[in-house]
Amino acid sequence: MKPSTVAQLFRAVALAEAASWLLLLGGMFVKYVLGDSERGVQIFGPVHGGVFMLYLVVTVVAWRVLRWDHRTTFLALVASVPPLATIWFDRWATANGRLPLPEPVPTT
Repeated sequence: MKPSTVAQLFRAVALAEAASWLLLLGGMFVKYVLGDSERGVQIFGPVHGGVFMLYLVVTVVAWRVLRWDHRTTFLALVASVPPLATIWFDRWATANGRLPLPEPVPTT
């Protein structure tokens, strides 16, 4: 796999992981704070779990293809736990050259 492809995949899954966290938190708010329904947790719990597992797999692929050191890989894995931390990691890794930017599309 090309590093740019892996970087794009990582970014997409990191964003999906953060979005699924938000949806699950919304479902938990409705269930536990409003006491209204647990439907959101029933739907978004498994969705978040699946995206979380995908994020872990893509992180291992990125570690191999992008040749991340142990610290970067550890930070990527830890970022999957707190809500929205995968977005922070994406920005940090991009700013520090660990996650390549997308290749520009030529215009004609």
